[in-house]
Parts: sequence; C-alpha cells; structure tokens
Amino acid sequence: MPAGRGSVARQMPQGVAGPLDFVRGVSSFGAQTQMQTPVEHQFQAEVSQVLHLVINSLYSNREIFLRELVSNASDALDKRRFAAVERPELADEKPLGIRISVDPEAGTLTIADNGIGMGEAELTKNLGTIAWSGSREFLDRLKGAPAGADLPRLIGQFGVGFYSAYLVADQVTVTSRAAGASEAFSWESRGESGFTIAPATREETGTTVVLTLKPDHREYLEVSRLRQLIQRYSDYVSYPIELPKSGDAKKEPEFETVNRASALWQRSPKDVTEEQYTEFYKHLAHDWEAPLAQRHFQIEGSQMFTGLLFVPARPPLDLFDPEAHHGIRLHVRRVFVMDNCEDVLPRWLRFLRGVVDSEDLPLNVSRETLQDSRIVRGIKKQVVHQTLDLLANLKKERPEDYLKFWSGFGPVLKEGLYFDPDQKEKLSDLLCFESVVKEKPISLGEYVDAMPESQTAIYYVLAPTKKIAAASPHLERVRKHGYDVLLMTDGVDSFAMSSLADFKGKPFIAVTSPDLKLPEEASADAPTKTEQEDAAGFFGRVRDLLSGKVSDVRASARLTDSPACLVQPEGALPPHVERLLRSQNKDVPASPRILELNLNHPLVKSVNGLDGREPGSPRVKEWMELLHDHALLAEGSPIEDPAAFAKRLTRLLTTAAEHELASP
Repeated sequence: MPAGRGSVARQMPQGVAGPLDFVRGVSSFGAQTQMQTPVEHQFQAEVSQVLHLVINSLYSNREIFLRELVSNASDALDKRRFAAVERPELADEKPLGIRISVDPEAGTLTIADNGIGMGEAELTKNLGTIAWSGSREFLDRLKGAPAGADLPRLIGQFGVGFYSAYLVADQVTVTSRAAGASEAFSWESRGESGFTIAPATREETGTTVVLTLKPDHREYLEVSRLRQLIQRYSDYVSYPIELPKSGDAKKEPEFETVNRASALWQRSPKDVTEEQYTEFYKHLAHDWEAPLAQRHFQIEGSQMFTGLLFVPARPPLDLFDPEAHHGIRLHVRRVFVMDNCEDVLPRWLRFLRGVVDSEDLPLNVSRETLQDSRIVRGIKKQVVHQTLDLLANLKKERPEDYLKFWSGFGPVLKEGLYFDPDQKEKLSDLLCFESVVKEKPISLGEYVDAMPESQTAIYYVLAPTKKIAAASPHLERVRKHGYDVLLMTDGVDSFAMSSLADFKGKPFIAVTSPDLKLPEEASADAPTKTEQEDAAGFFGRVRDLLSGKVSDVRASARLTDSPACLVQPEGALPPHVERLLRSQNKDVPASPRILELNLNHPLVKSVNGLDGREPGSPRVKEWMELLHDHALLAEGSPIEDPAAFAKRLTRLLTTAAEHELASP
C-alpha cells in the first residue's frame, strides 16, 4: 500500500451497507485474480532479512498490524483525494473509505479501500523493496540485539510497517487498481524468498489486502476484537472504517462505521485523551514509542489554522543526513496536501512531527507557491513560537525528560542560534551544556546562579570530546580560582557561539581565546611585564624555529601546570572543526596558531637557559618541536609526523636517562 502516514477529516453518514458500495463480497475485493501469467520476483536482500526478523521475532504487541494496514489505506485515500484536485477524473463518485471483512471458514481478514491504488510497477517497488537508503543500517542496528528487543521501534523508523502483516499471517495477497487505469494486478507472498505479481480483477480503483491468518491468530476474525482495535488505534482516521454488523453469519453482511472519522487536530484539546494523542502520533510518525511531549493549538485572526506538534522520544537515524527530508504534514481545510512540508518548519526544528491545517491556503498550493506565501511565513512563525514554548514548559515542569530530549536533539536545536538570530533569547534559555564541575548538563541560568561574585564572564572550551575538553590545559588558571567551565563538544557549537555574545549580561569567553582576560585576583600569579620582556628574545628564536607551524610565541597567562598550549587566532575555527570540515572535502585553509609558553614551568625555564648558554643549539629546536607536539596532543589534535615525534622523544629520554645515571 502507498507509503506514508496521515489522515484527513471527512464526516460520513453512520449506517449499514451503503457508504462503501465499491466493495460487495469477497469477489469484488479482487481476491479472484487472473493467475494465468504470474511473474515471480525475488525480494530485495534487505526485505528478506526484515521479513525474517518480523516473522520470527517474539515481541508480544502483534495487534498493531491492523493499525499499520489501516493507516496505509488512509494514506491511499488521502492521495486520491488530493490528486483529484488537479485531475477531477480521478475522483470517485462513491464516498472514500475503508472496509474490513472476515471469512472465518477461509481464515482470511480483508482490508479494502478505494484510494489511489497501485499499478504493477508500484506493487513491485513499494512491496518488494525498502525505499530508504539506510535499510542496511537498520539491519546492522538489530545485529546482536535480543530477539525482538528493539524491532517495533526500528521498523517504524524505517517505514516498513506493511511487513507487520506477517506477524499474524502466513500469506498476504494485495490486489490493486491504480486511479485512471483499467487493469488491476495482484501481489502475493508468504513472506519467504519472494513474491508473485499477476493480472487480477478489481471493479473499482483502490487496494485490497487479504491476510490468511496463522492458526493461532484467529482471534482477529472476531468482529468484536477488530472493533476494539480500531477504536483504540485508529479512531482518529478521517475516513469511515467499516466492519460487519453483528447478525446472521449466513446472510450478506451489513456494515457500519466504527470510528469517529474526524481529524484529531480539529477537536478541542479537552476532548482528546493522552492515549489518543499517543496513537495518533504513532500513526503519523510511524513510531512505536510514545512522544515525549505534544502541543495542540488553534490560531484565529488574520490567519486561521490548527496545529498538533509532537517531540519524539528518540532521534531518527537520519536526523543528520543532509539529504533526508524533514517537515510536518500540511493540510488545507482537512485535505491532505503534502508530507514533510519543510516550508512551515525551519531546519533546526526538523526533529518535530505533526500536522498543520490551514483555512486560508488554496487547495492546489504547490511547493513553489509555499516558498513565497505570506500565509506560510505566518504559519512557520507560529510553529516556531509554539515549539519553543512547548520546550520551555518541558524544561520547567519535567526537567529529567527535557535532559532526555536535549541528549538526542540538543545539537539540532543549537543550529537555531546561527540560522535564526531572532530566536536567540528564547533559545539561550533552553541551552544545556556539560561542565567541569557538574556531572550532568546544566542550563546557562544554573551556571550563572552558581558563579562566584568575582567571576564576571561565562567561560567555555570547544573540544571534540568531553574527556579532552575537561583535561585541556587552557582551563588551568580559570579552574584554579574556582570558576566552572562549560564543555562544548558538538560540531555546531563553534558556529552557535559566534551568534551568542552574552547571557543575562554575562559575556561568553572561550578559554582558548588569544585575549583571554581574567579578574585581577585570578591573574595575580601570571607572568609580569618584566618577565615577558626578558623572554622576548627567546620567544623570537622559538618563532623562527617553528616557522610555518605557529603564527606567534608568547608568555601564557592561562597555564599553571602545563608547559605549553596552542591558542587559535581571532576569527579562526577550532582545530577539531577544521578537521571535521576537511573530512567533508571542504576547502579549509590551515590557520597556524599561537604557541603560549608557561615561563614558570621547569621545562620551559631549562630550555630558555639552554638557549641563553648555547645560542643556536640544535637541542633547543628539538625541545621546542617536542613541546609543540605535546601541545597538539594535549588538545586532542593529531601531530604532523608521529614517527619523527617518537624518534625525537626517544633521543631526549635516552639523553636524560644517561645524564641521570651518570650523576652520583
């Protein structure tokens, strides 16, 4: 059945056989197929593995197969209804809907719709392959996991919910006739090595799925059980879902609508339960976990639209895939228009799932029209506003859940600082970072509240990992005086911080900044002006020795224990960001950095003394190259020539050992 999720509101009359005259009895479901020329196909390799996992997994929630198939039918109806806007000939004179019937004698369950339908090629593509580039990653994620442990959630992430039919069925037959086509085709498989496709008979456009149930799953032939599942999982589907009325099984069954068939987002929030929100989210996002939070809102005034936004509990696997499409579903007056509408959602909120339903947009709106629409810009502004309010409430009322959100989506949210400066104030209240002192991420407000009176700035360090950041020599003097330091380890942090100058009047200062300024009491033991002047000649010779590797050499006011560190020049990218960009084939010029030496360190004093006693000594060059490589390693950067570094270190250690052993 067509991939995708969603629903559209359409109130249909309640009653007996009549609303869905496009199906009458098993024969018109397309179950009677013309099998004279079946064509056998092999499943895509990934599909075979997925089916094996589905069929043999042991997880207990098998009943969700019905939700998946009903949702797919709803999508097919959405697509036909929208296609008919531009091509009226694709419209159906009969009401659109879904009909479910059972045949206890044959042991079959049938789900039929009069939606957009599929042709032969679409059946092969949609049901024989997994149309997502990460299908291999999906399978890799399951290797080594306990049977069924994470399968439901991962199936949802990769959009292969159709295959959940094999949780309860030995055989699945899909008969479909595409809108505008005169021919129908039947797809059939036992979920093993492959499938067959053959010409079939179906009187009307649409799709019929027939499940031959396994003997131990005949409970799904009971109408009362099906009614319970539909009302639990699919009550919000915006088309009528019909089941046989209870009565004489020997007579032609009469059907009745068992769902409310109204768009959930159009209801008043007080009329929607948490369970209904959760099931709608699972239907919409094809996720198997409940959302972390949701916001249901209605905007009235110069523009009128409703929205229902969800924050997932976990990030999808394609969250950082630059080619993946993210967005929310767009409806116009309850009519589905498009999935993944990126024009109403900034990319830095791409983790959101949800629906927006506008009363003002034209029904035949195109993506090109969306890009220039004042209405869409207004919707986008409100979506951002509602989302940031939702996250602020989550942070205030459920801090543990907010930290869970932050661990998965924080790097994405921080992109907003760079791409949407107008939201800087609201976003800064939502930021969380690891710190040297705290064992869990803290907000900027918590950091400022804990600052000593003498501290006048918010200090931070950029590094590739928390471990490297916490051990950075740049922190030494700042930490010695009791100042906490924020550890920023996401690739986006460098760009985000360039847009965030201060927080509540406290400026942000990187401890790697070339002009790091500390309060007077924190700088009391820093090198004096006289000491720096006395070392000027030594610094000049070191600068010449390391020509091309460093841009300058100077005394350090930030080191207390380490002999040296490297400081990035003003405006230069942090070294780990440079490496990240180069790994993506970006042309990033090298930025030689400033070498700072700790004049109070015994090693620097010794090398300075050696330079004074033996001007031009090759040993000074060797020691300074070693110190430069030492500074690179301390910040987590690779050294240019590891072999030369190892030889240099061996020689110097050998000389030091011989000298030590020769001493009395």
